[in-house]
Formats: sequence, C-alpha cells, structure tokens
Amino acid sequence: MSTVFFSYSHKDEDLRDRLEVHLAMLKRQGLIDAWHDRRIVVGSELDNSIRSELEKADVILLLVSPDFLASDYCYDVEVKRAMERHAAGEAKVIPVILRHCDWKSAPFGKLLVAPKDALPVKKWPDLDEAFLDVVQKIKDALPKVKSTPDAPIREKLITKSATQATRSSNLRLAKTFTEADKDRFLDEGFSFMSKFFENSLQELERRNEGIETTFRKIDANRFTAVIYRQGEAVSRCKIQLGGRFETGISFSSNDRIDDGSYNESLDVEMDEQGLYFKALGMGDWSSRGERHLTYEGAAEYFWSMLMRPLQDKSR
Repeated sequence: MSTVFFSYSHKDEDLRDRLEVHLAMLKRQGLIDAWHDRRIVVGSELDNSIRSELEKADVILLLVSPDFLASDYCYDVEVKRAMERHAAGEAKVIPVILRHCDWKSAPFGKLLVAPKDALPVKKWPDLDEAFLDVVQKIKDALPKVKSTPDAPIREKLITKSATQATRSSNLRLAKTFTEADKDRFLDEGFSFMSKFFENSLQELERRNEGIETTFRKIDANRFTAVIYRQGEAVSRCKIQLGGRFETGISFSSNDRIDDGSYNESLDVEMDEQGLYFKALGMGDWSSRGERHLTYEGAAEYFWSMLMRPLQDKSR
C-alpha cells in the first residue's frame, strides 16, 4: 500500500474532497492510503505530524492554485521537501493544477502535471472527467506491485496498518447548500456565460472572413446572440435566467424577446461535495444530460448549440 500525501491550501478544500472521492477504488483495492492535515489526531502537534507524513509518502500531490502558491507553509515547507524527495527518487511528486496561476516558474514547473495539457481542473467542462484524468496519473505513479500470493500481501497490509493510528480515513461529511448558495451559483454561472458568449462571438468574427456577429445584453437576466455569414443570419439564440421551473438557465434558438419557448435548459443541482449544472437533455449533445457541468461546461454546451447550424453549413 502506497501513501498519497495532499499538499494544498484550505481554500481549495472542496476540490481536494472531490479528488479524494475519485480515489475510492484505489483505496478499496488496497493500493493507497490518502493523507492530508484533516486526518491529524486532536492533540497532535500540527507541524510535526505534517512533516512526518510527508517523509513517509510515496506519492505527493501538490494541489496548485493561487492560494497554494501564496501559502508560505505549502511553498516553503511542503513543496521544498517534496521536491528534495522527488529528486532523490524517494517519492513521486504530481502537481495537480486546480486553478490558473503562475505555476510554471515554481520549483515543480518542469514536472509533468495533471490534468492533461495542464488545463486547470476548474476549466474542465466536467469536474469528474478532470479528476478521473488525475487519478490515472496517480495510478501510473504508484510503485509496481509484483504478483505474490494473497497471504503475504495481507500480512504486509496488516503490518502497515498496525504501525499507524487505528482509525478510518473516511471522515468526510456531506456538505449542505442553502437556497442562497444555489441562487449565487446560478447568478455567477449566468454572468460567466454572458461574458463567455460576448468574447467568443468577437473572436469568431475576427478569425473568419465573411462572418459578422452581434451580442446584445437585454437586461441583467437576458442576452441574445446572432451569427451572420455574408450578411445572412445563420444562427440565433436567446439565453436567459429561468429555465425549467423558472430556476435555471434556458436556451432558445431564436432571439425574439417576447418568445417564451426554449430548446434546452440547465438546472442547478448538488451532490455531497458541491453544486453543478445539469442539462435537461433536449440538445443533441445528449451525453451532457448526465454530466456535472461547471460554469465553463455549461457555457460551452450552449455555445455548441449556437454554432451547430453554422458548422453544419460549412461542411
């Protein structure tokens, strides 16, 4: 069994929790034991406990964000020692990029990072997909276990367990979210989507000759977008707060202000660790209906619906 050590900022605790959920199968298979500072026993000395576990870790995850880089303890203590152990071949260090930040100039900047292409976890359309990619990187970094009879393996696990504090690592509690939390998530998601469409329309026009676009913000709750090719409208949409049951964000494939119909709707839902958008599933991108969409994923989904008529005509 390998020990996986989390080095992270407490401001990213929600993302650390989600990643730990994705490590469940590696735990069930007896391949890893995950450790972070929330496992410190009451009464233990904080710094000594962290340093002790850092020295024993086989895989060290650096959960990188602006807050992580700004933390003196994470950067000056944990990152420094992690890189020393990595250089000595004593442990594998895996930087996991959670949010955009200036990580390339950090001591771990030349290591292979996760998720793939160094796309921050928060920028993935679906957080589950991002963390699945991270889990695969962790799995690849684990020491290769030789095929041996079951009994010696069990004996090794029991011996390791006996030398550690006898308690569970399953200490995570389900988070609760208020109506205010959901409304805030919805409002922030809509604001993100509005800016996403405005910027994307400008870039589409800049890159493609003969393409014109318009973006019109009607009010705080509605905006429209139109794409023209050679002066002819190819695709239109209206996006507004108020989808199914008037609680989500709806997409209409026309820009008529007085039209109350919609072609797709995103609702705010939650699981034990966070809030997310879920599509009703009316669009052709039907697989999105089962996915936990971030702000980015929700905006990209509606953008694909606007672009579909344009891309179909260009084939």
